[in-house]
Amino acid sequence: MSDGKKKRMAMLDNLAAAAPTSGTMGNNRALRAARDAVDSHHVWDLDPWLVDDTRIADRLDPNDIYDLRDAIEANGQTVPILVRRHPTDTDRYLLVYGRRRLEAIRQSDKVDKVRALVATMDDQSAMRAQISENMARRDLTFIEKALFAKELLENGFGTQAQVAEVLTVTKSAISMALGVVESVGEELVRAIGPAQGIGRPRWETMARAIFESGANPARLRNVAEQARSAAEAAILTEDGAATAQDPSVAAFEAVLQVVNRPAPRPKPDKPDSVRAVKLDGQRTGSIRRSAKGLRLDIEDGAFAAWLDQRLDDVLSDLHTRWTAGDEDHRQKEQ
Repeated sequence: MSDGKKKRMAMLDNLAAAAPTSGTMGNNRALRAARDAVDSHHVWDLDPWLVDDTRIADRLDPNDIYDLRDAIEANGQTVPILVRRHPTDTDRYLLVYGRRRLEAIRQSDKVDKVRALVATMDDQSAMRAQISENMARRDLTFIEKALFAKELLENGFGTQAQVAEVLTVTKSAISMALGVVESVGEELVRAIGPAQGIGRPRWETMARAIFESGANPARLRNVAEQARSAAEAAILTEDGAATAQDPSVAAFEAVLQVVNRPAPRPKPDKPDSVRAVKLDGQRTGSIRRSAKGLRLDIEDGAFAAWLDQRLDDVLSDLHTRWTAGDEDHRQKEQ
């Protein structure tokens, strides 16, 4: 916007704020209407750094703008962004929609102005415009809608029914989506990404598998980040661009594979070893050794009774002899 245009718009703002409700200047509604008329009939060239983006994020890959930046540098910005005037700073604007275009121009060394329409709307109207524009350009994925719905509710946009209306889904779908985000965990969802083509059933499958496996959330986030990095690296290779998997889908599949992997079977205990106990060449019982310890069975009832009465002394004597023996021999016995 030229300095002259900015001065004229600022003058209208100042007059609107200062004008009485009646008198030679008319009321401030008329002045605001005049300013809005100027806004609505022009595409302004704005400094991109005067546009503040305070909206709720509706996509998981907002920084994927490098191709768009190159296209704008080559062909110009064909579609304006939509902004509204900042409520407290007449030199600044609030973004309604066009985040990727705004970020592309901010990162450009060749384009220093962003083409914008300036609209008059409140927070609710701006939110509805943002949703409508993004859903018209590309459908949000299931998990993007789920996160968006969660943030709308947390920021007081409305009830679940109202959120369902603007996202063009049923209220029950919103409830189920919120349940998935809670079960999977928002940090893991963001580590995976939008996962284009992965719908509610598979996200619910992941949520159940995470619960049943008791997998460590930090480990799963690490799995997702590694899978995304590997897929992104494959896209950059000359022969991998056509066949490489979408990074967020790769991350989803990697996490699902980990949580679906059957738990390792515990190693079976060594079988008990049993040997006969003989006295004077005759079997008198048996010794069973297992992981739990040693069991002695004496078949001779009279001898068993005698041993039972003296067992403490016998064991004490044997233990003394054992502790006094060779260390290596004791370890071998163990």
